[in-house]
Amino acid sequence: MKRTLLLSAFLLSQFGTSQLLKTDGQKIINDKGENIQLKGLGLGGWMLQEGYMLKTADFAGPQYKIKEKIAELIGEDGMNDFYKAYLKNGITKQDIDFLAKAGFNSIRLPMHYNLYTLPIEKEPVKGQNTWLEEGFKMTDDVLKWCAANKMYLILDLHALPGGQGNDVNISDNDKSKPSLWQSEENQKKTIAFWKKLTERYKDEPWIGGYDLINEPNINFTGKNPNGTDEMSNAPLWKFQKDITAAIREVDKKHIIIIEGNGWGNNYNGLTPIWDDNMVFSFHKYWNNNDDATLKGILDLREKHNMPIWLGETGENSNVWFTELIQLLNKHNIGYAFWPMKKIDNRAGIANVKITPEYQKLLDYWKNGGEKPSKEFATQALMKIADNYKFNNTEIQYDVIDAMFRQVTDGSTKPFKDHQAPGRIFASDYDLGRMGAAYLDKDYINLWVSDPNKRSEWNAGHQMRNDAVDIYPCKDAVTNQYYVGKTESGEWIQYTISSKTDKAYTFDIRYASNHDATIRIESGSVKDIKTVSLPFTGGNEKWQTISIKGIIFKKGENKIRIYFENDGVNLNYFEIK
Repeated sequence: MKRTLLLSAFLLSQFGTSQLLKTDGQKIINDKGENIQLKGLGLGGWMLQEGYMLKTADFAGPQYKIKEKIAELIGEDGMNDFYKAYLKNGITKQDIDFLAKAGFNSIRLPMHYNLYTLPIEKEPVKGQNTWLEEGFKMTDDVLKWCAANKMYLILDLHALPGGQGNDVNISDNDKSKPSLWQSEENQKKTIAFWKKLTERYKDEPWIGGYDLINEPNINFTGKNPNGTDEMSNAPLWKFQKDITAAIREVDKKHIIIIEGNGWGNNYNGLTPIWDDNMVFSFHKYWNNNDDATLKGILDLREKHNMPIWLGETGENSNVWFTELIQLLNKHNIGYAFWPMKKIDNRAGIANVKITPEYQKLLDYWKNGGEKPSKEFATQALMKIADNYKFNNTEIQYDVIDAMFRQVTDGSTKPFKDHQAPGRIFASDYDLGRMGAAYLDKDYINLWVSDPNKRSEWNAGHQMRNDAVDIYPCKDAVTNQYYVGKTESGEWIQYTISSKTDKAYTFDIRYASNHDATIRIESGSVKDIKTVSLPFTGGNEKWQTISIKGIIFKKGENKIRIYFENDGVNLNYFEIK
């Protein structure tokens, strides 16, 4: 209690009056009555790992299985040391400061209960709760960093005791043990946990709300194992009502966020609303960005005169992100994208770089063979933990640009400071919306709306999250990437500065398995060059062709390269 009072006093002295959130009809407002649209990011993969985030999904999906795989190689103590480093590096003040600077005003913290309390089977006294300081300290730190940036922290119980559904990866659910819904002990522990949290944070103005149960997915009476066809959801509504009652015993102020069944979206059988400061959450992935996909949740908002919040979304292309945020802005809906960090995280804010040594562990776990030594495995795992430090990640500035500037600004910006003369790598095309910075035919994944519209957008899975297909490049001169899988009618644009009016020569480094044609257009002076590209001997057989007379004006020039055939791969062009 003393710690809570001191932290609250610090926050209030630093920022003056509280900015505590509450609901007002269909809006979320602060204590000044101002509408607050939460623009947030979920810290997925930190307190709780899913297999796909560490590239272990093929053989270890839930976190407890990942831990088993690690312990198999480096022992229980080694595994604990790895997780200690992983948790220390995963989210720091530097991460939160960066997110605030990028434009986010809120953080969703996905919590694993086992960082705060013991599982029921490990409690020394059956039915009692042992509280662990680790999770609370981690939460205190994130709250402090958020408050310093005037950002809201939303507490999201992501993995509940026993697991909240049949999707075991999202809740670290061990099916050999009693589930949340089968065990009164697990339910009591969950309620006690929420009460403990609210006792600690009830006076904190930068706590944005309590997200009670992440993505419930359970068939109480229906046939679908994830609860998408449930019609009553009676146990779910009763349990969230019971949690609310426990919270309200100590905290009358903060917003409570509830989620439906079927990964958050099935609100069938909703009982009369039991709290006057509550928000409906929904989750949205891989479907169209139009009013029709929001109709159910918009109707729910209207019927109950309550706010709605998109608590989790992401894992798509930059085009989809921009379109989605435009749609949400239109309807005054806040959101939290997912996740911040993972290995090969092209569709997120920060990419964690894989190493050859870690890949060797993955190959062993998946395929067997010679077991890596304990020393080798320890070094490989600790290096991955080190790569989670903010300074060691690759920030995806194209994703940030798509989530913020491109939402309202249709112009393009240089990806890098390109000067003529100089070398321009093909993957360093402009930042901007599709149709302004580039045009590509595969640009979005909509498989939930239409199973036939499953697309990889960037088919090479490298460097950027736009629709342009970028692959690893092994040419003698390279920035490690080339633009490939080009199709007739696609194009890419570059902003290049010239110190004088001049006609330059372009040396184009390309590969193609057939004769092809590209067109180079300099928009500033309406200059067009059609260039024949002879067959090079294969998709990665590189050669250079020189084109003279590409006219630049003094200052900024927008250069577009149009593909008039399929299958031309570009490494770079040298301006001379």
